[in-house]
Amino acid sequence: MFDLGAAEILVIIIVAVLVIGPKDMPLAMRTVGRWIGQIRRVSAHFRTGIDAMVREAELDDMEKKWKAQNEEIMKRTAVSAESKAGEPVMTGPPPVAPPVDPVAADDVPASPSADNQTVDDGDAANEPQQSAAKDAGGSK
Repeated sequence: MFDLGAAEILVIIIVAVLVIGPKDMPLAMRTVGRWIGQIRRVSAHFRTGIDAMVREAELDDMEKKWKAQNEEIMKRTAVSAESKAGEPVMTGPPPVAPPVDPVAADDVPASPSADNQTVDDGDAANEPQQSAAKDAGGSK
């Protein structure tokens, strides 16, 4: 990064030992190590954000290319299908049905109402059998 050779690093260490002193050197090295670690973490976080932005931009470009290429393929397919069939051929999604007009839906006769229908109640059919069973059970 700074293109320091072995000779430059040796000079820096000698100057640091003379200026800081041998007693405080371990504490100074720990402090420098912490600073370097924090700088590396911040730069890695920054680099990750930049890489994510570049990937998103590349994906957007690729999606545009894929869409254009897909449209070109669909056009070529439609032209070749029309030339074979001799008439227009639908290659896209089916057409959407028109919405139902609510006023016209009111004119349709309604189904018979539930009041007019007879409902077969299963319990009413079973009542004579149940009362017969109660009478037989009660005589014991």
